[in-house]
Amino acid sequence: MTAPLAPTLLRAVDALLPEIIDFRRDLHAHPELSFQEFRTTEKVRERLTAAGVRVRSVTETGLIADLGAEEPARRVALRGDMDALPIRERTGLDWSSTTDGACHACGHDVHTSVLLGAGLALAEVADELAERQVGVRLIFQPAEEAMPGGAEAYVEAGIMDGVDTAYAVHCDPSLDVGQIGLKEGPLTAAADRVKVTLGGRGGHTSRPHLTEDLAFALAKVMTEVPAALSRRVDPRSGLALVWGEIHAGNAANVIPATGTANGTLRVLDATIWEEIEPLLIDVVEHVVAPYGVRARVDYVRGVPPVVNHPSAVAALGRATMAAGLAPVSTAQSLGGEDFAWMLHEAHGAMARLGTRTPGGPTYDLHQGDLIIDEGAVRAGMSLLTLVAAGEWTRVGESHL
Repeated sequence: MTAPLAPTLLRAVDALLPEIIDFRRDLHAHPELSFQEFRTTEKVRERLTAAGVRVRSVTETGLIADLGAEEPARRVALRGDMDALPIRERTGLDWSSTTDGACHACGHDVHTSVLLGAGLALAEVADELAERQVGVRLIFQPAEEAMPGGAEAYVEAGIMDGVDTAYAVHCDPSLDVGQIGLKEGPLTAAADRVKVTLGGRGGHTSRPHLTEDLAFALAKVMTEVPAALSRRVDPRSGLALVWGEIHAGNAANVIPATGTANGTLRVLDATIWEEIEPLLIDVVEHVVAPYGVRARVDYVRGVPPVVNHPSAVAALGRATMAAGLAPVSTAQSLGGEDFAWMLHEAHGAMARLGTRTPGGPTYDLHQGDLIIDEGAVRAGMSLLTLVAAGEWTRVGESHL
């Protein structure tokens, strides 16, 4: 009977941990926005190459690495995203962002570092993985925060060809370090970008009857379109249209001729997601019709929901226990994640990685004050290493 690899892998994780913590801090100090992750890519490439791991490029940024069997009976993909957000950091950490107006406010520096650490640990048992006909593909993906994101380009390039199961983790500051959030079925929401542009005859605010009062019509779009949509779709779909950016006019006494509302439309139900675009356009046109303005809706399809396969969630639960971590149930969120496109190509699951210091404050993602307890790095490395190697089948059968 083949000896279990779990003890060797967990020892490798612990030996690598100081290096990976330093690596994560370096990435955190040098954030790069979507499709601009050149430095991050090269740092990962250099370290994997030094470890003898096969590396190849897919797009200008990001990379793919394969280890274990070249023609495996089972290939597992592990994915980590690399990009930062256009947000100013406010943590005051010694390794705070040195790039003005950009920071890792979503934890992608942790995702990248966890994946690198897991890959290096697995590289130490690459020969044993090959003997067991197991192949592991490391996917360092750019531009998760873009829409459309980097996952679509990677899938189109064929990186999921031959992959049987795919796994990823995502930082969750509502969970303590050591907790792993798991859920079968939909984990995230579909997320699309919506821009409504209005145009009309502007004029003086003293004579609104001689204009097409665009600012008033734009206010109606902001308030009435989300309300009308909520009455046109099944309320169980969890649809939410929220505006984040509004522009119209430059003077208090001038009715503008153009204006825009930018936002996101999120929905939990994949079927409604497939049907929502024409319905939204129809609602916008009916809302602005009484005001005589012209309306254009630019609808950018983003991502479908991440749907976790039950068998992959079971494997994550067992690997969680084998790594000495605590599996906990988690709920579906309205956040979007382009890992969903990879799960259209293979079974798999995303786990939520606890990042809160026990007893400490709860931060929020996409905020400049996000602080992550670095114990999450070891937890993520251990989880991905064991689930990729299939070691949960040898060291434990505990379920969530």
